[in-house]
Amino acid sequence: MKTDFEFSPSFTMMTAHLAPGEQMKVEPGAMVAQSPSVNMKSGMSGGLMKGLFKSMVGGESFILNTFTADNSGGWVSISPGTPGDIKSFDLAPGQNLFMQGGAFIASTANVETDTKFQGMKGMFSGESAFFLKASTTGGNGTVFYTAYGAIKEIDVTPENPVIVDTGHVVAFSDNVGYKIGKVGGLGSSLVGGEGLVMNFSGNGKVWIQTRNMQSLAAKLIPFFPTRSN
Repeated sequence: MKTDFEFSPSFTMMTAHLAPGEQMKVEPGAMVAQSPSVNMKSGMSGGLMKGLFKSMVGGESFILNTFTADNSGGWVSISPGTPGDIKSFDLAPGQNLFMQGGAFIASTANVETDTKFQGMKGMFSGESAFFLKASTTGGNGTVFYTAYGAIKEIDVTPENPVIVDTGHVVAFSDNVGYKIGKVGGLGSSLVGGEGLVMNFSGNGKVWIQTRNMQSLAAKLIPFFPTRSN
């Protein structure tokens, strides 16, 4: 699938050029424009119960839209709901990509997503207790993920682990493990303005976002009107 990326990294829009009969799965509301030669069909993501579960705990929509090009081919442009970037990851058979809830925006037709429980450590991470796990059902596939802000790729090796604030983690590859921790001691966390972090180690990649939606919400809340008694 040929793709073009425009206006990155702050307001990225991706255009996928579909060959005749080629399909792409897209999150609802992400389509910006398309050619008349592309048809859209909505369906449940992985069946009724699986789709509901992913929607509740994984941040993925219950419904996914499938765009299919007719015999002349076509194109579809998509963008995220918040100002930010879109990146792609090519999946080989047996390979996984783990994403924070809400990061998935589109994929080739042979990519499936499922939820992966972080374990009890995830309950205290400040983010979702579940990750989305993307893998292919056959052959190579591509998953597209998005973030609030620009996306930076970091190489993780046994010699170079990395610590990331939980609100800035977007995705990570296979062979990367993590532990939940704090920056400094309890006193430093209380007065230093930093919360929980993820300590990544192993041999793979981590993708981070330059902005934090929770931090934005915290700055906006004092300006919201309050109900007077």
